[in-house]
Amino acid sequence: MKIAFIGLGNMGGPMARNLLKAGHSLVVFDVVQRNVDALAALGAAAATSAKAAAGQGEVVITMLPSSPHVKSVYLGADGVLAGVSGGIPLIDSSTIDPHTAREVAAAAHAHGNPMADAPVSGGTGGAEGGTLTFMVGAEPALFERIRPLLAHMGKNIVHCGDAGTGQVAKICNNMLLGISMIGVAEAMNLGVALGIDAKVLAGIINTSSGRCWSSDTYNPYPGVMDNVPAARGYTGGFGTDLMLKDLGLATDAAKQVRQTVAMGAMAQQLYQLWSSQGAGAQDFSAIINLLKKPSAGGGVP
Repeated sequence: MKIAFIGLGNMGGPMARNLLKAGHSLVVFDVVQRNVDALAALGAAAATSAKAAAGQGEVVITMLPSSPHVKSVYLGADGVLAGVSGGIPLIDSSTIDPHTAREVAAAAHAHGNPMADAPVSGGTGGAEGGTLTFMVGAEPALFERIRPLLAHMGKNIVHCGDAGTGQVAKICNNMLLGISMIGVAEAMNLGVALGIDAKVLAGIINTSSGRCWSSDTYNPYPGVMDNVPAARGYTGGFGTDLMLKDLGLATDAAKQVRQTVAMGAMAQQLYQLWSSQGAGAQDFSAIINLLKKPSAGGGVP
């Protein structure tokens, strides 16, 4: 299958490479030329615009930074809908707000193109390994049509409902992740300050009722786990500014439906504070350092 892939950053690049490994033909575009060149070196064809790429694909996949980027790439004069033929399925794997996902899907439908929002979970490691989880908002027939293609990039392909529900699932999951990481960070900091060994405390939490992904798979306290950002100075992983973006999407969406998300809003404020102190590029688990007492190197009393 010939696939137009637009957006070749930290997530899109590995996803596109896995499609090439699976034997698909790719035509690619990104505003960063070196990203295009890297895929071209592996056998992809390079396009000069989103419009040009979309005009050559039997399916179009996008992985973009934010809602404004998605609207521009799909609806702009040099965008996807300006170049794609009717009937070609469109898949957007960006993490954006549900309202924008539904707006763009409606425009695609009016153009004659079925569209799915299919944000992912699993980070750069999942993108590299082809083990991502896809949360897909699409008509059932479209979901069945694109599922084999998504399976080349992910291990779990979940149909969430109609257009926009993939984004709903993603922002709810990431809001909970941001909240739970803060909870684990506070518990670990408190325990160590009170004199318990960090590994002992983590072991107890992970076999007790406080256990969660943030504690048993991605523990934020240095020295507790290997192969997590806390073990390498909070480099790599999922950046603080990316978590802040997703928390903003969740709280904005909550306002639209008048739903209370008190913990989500508090988490957003804490990540905002941490980002403002220059930690935006650090992994989001580095929030533990904001919450430490000053004598232990924390950012607030």
